[in-house]
Amino acid sequence: MNHTTLQVEKMSCGNCLETIEAALRSIDGVSHARAKLKDKTVNIEFDETKTEVSKLVAAIEEAGYIII
Repeated sequence: MNHTTLQVEKMSCGNCLETIEAALRSIDGVSHARAKLKDKTVNIEFDETKTEVSKLVAAIEEAGYIII
């Protein structure tokens, strides 16, 4: 398993957190996604044989958020 933390712009409420986490969990290989509003980050644990960071970033951006 691999782990990454991404800085996310435009997160402002609990619904934002749920949207980002759901977008990430829908990706095959993501086992854990936890967004934090306070520091505007999302911690992701994923299987690097099934997905890659660029796909995680794309899912967040498709949900309407910006990766810093």
